Amino acid sequence: MKRIIKLAGKEHVAPWEKAFDRVLSPIEEFIHRQTTSGILLMMFAVVALVIANSNLSESYHHFFQQYFTIGLENFGLSKTLHHWINDGLMAIFFLVVGLELKRELLVGELANVKQALLPIIAAIGGMMIPALIYFAINPSGHTVDGWGIPMATDIAFALGALALLGNRIPQSLLMFLIAVAIVDDLGAVTVIALFYTETINLGALGLAGLFIMVLVSLNRAGVRMLLPYLLIGAFLWVAMLKSGVHATLAGVILAFTIPMKPKYDPKRFLSLIGDSVDKIKNAYKENENIIVNDALRSKVSALGKGAYLVQAPAQVLESKLHLSSAYLIIPIFALANAGVAINFADLGGVILHPVTMGIGLGLVLGKLIGIAGFTWVAVKAGVCDLPTGLNMKHIIGVAFMGGIGFTMSIFIAELGFAHHPEDLLMAKSGILFASFFSGVTGFIWLYLTAKDQGKEQAE
Repeated sequence: MKRIIKLAGKEHVAPWEKAFDRVLSPIEEFIHRQTTSGILLMMFAVVALVIANSNLSESYHHFFQQYFTIGLENFGLSKTLHHWINDGLMAIFFLVVGLELKRELLVGELANVKQALLPIIAAIGGMMIPALIYFAINPSGHTVDGWGIPMATDIAFALGALALLGNRIPQSLLMFLIAVAIVDDLGAVTVIALFYTETINLGALGLAGLFIMVLVSLNRAGVRMLLPYLLIGAFLWVAMLKSGVHATLAGVILAFTIPMKPKYDPKRFLSLIGDSVDKIKNAYKENENIIVNDALRSKVSALGKGAYLVQAPAQVLESKLHLSSAYLIIPIFALANAGVAINFADLGGVILHPVTMGIGLGLVLGKLIGIAGFTWVAVKAGVCDLPTGLNMKHIIGVAFMGGIGFTMSIFIAELGFAHHPEDLLMAKSGILFASFFSGVTGFIWLYLTAKDQGKEQAE
């Protein structure tokens, strides 16, 4: 029973009771974080674009090319700020992505094969067709390395755009987009691991394999503390950095070794709570002041420890890292990578450049044909059914939104065109143009075709 305080004729829930209220469901919390992250991402991307096309452009690029060194006298890592962001901070982002992937594969939208089949088919189409379109425009030369760029969908940007529609779209459409984007992330991680690696250092790669074995052993041994995983994960990151395989993949590997099963199951936890509460009541009778009542403090602390152990370590870490990943790392990544100096005098030349066209058409047309087309074929063939409350107009809107390929697309572009700055500039231009066009088109399409869910429920 909530404790109510009356102030000036109004009723208020006691402030301390808010800590025990469950405000959002896990999926609502996920959507809230992603949409807020998407809005921040838009803001920082615009700031980077404005700075890169102003008198501060040179200072902007110089700042991110400054070197920063971490280490000891005889061993250290010296990288530019840009590399620390893309190799270091983004490893944390990939750790969160890995934790999300593991959760969805084990207990989420992708755990039920029948339920997951349609978004999996849609995501496969949304990766294959854009890559084929890019390859058709760039069939040879070093520009062919950009084929993986239009495969990616930015879940934060896409959900942020969908959130602006409010009640005009059903919750099931958000769920469908999340499932498609998560499969898309899995595909992007696989592509990076297999096709965007530098020269392999077998010694460092062997050391990375050793650290992975240690992480797996910790999992199999039932270790639930996060600290050992994070420490070994840091060593794994360094080994991956030296091996030639992109270091951010260490985050995904680490995520898949962290236990998803809690130490206490809820049933056992509930049986322990009653006994703990009785002990807390008895200790409280001795002395109400918890500061001087060591018995009371220890019993409360034990209850808190039990509440921690009833949660899966992977779940705890994902919750802790989402704030920094969504509200700090991704905006910083956008600020460091979205600063594209657009040549307005030769805008036609930029748009018609093979790399820009391949990425632009891949994201806009490729995602539309891939996601909507593969979904339509799967439904018509009787392989899958559309989720309740959705129709093909909804799917077309999501397919347009799938063309928003900001974060992961820019990340792959940095890998594919690391030694070709002019092509990298064209790639980023294509990503920005296509993402803006896809987002606006998807928003307008859904706004005009989707009915207001709030009004439907009221009727």
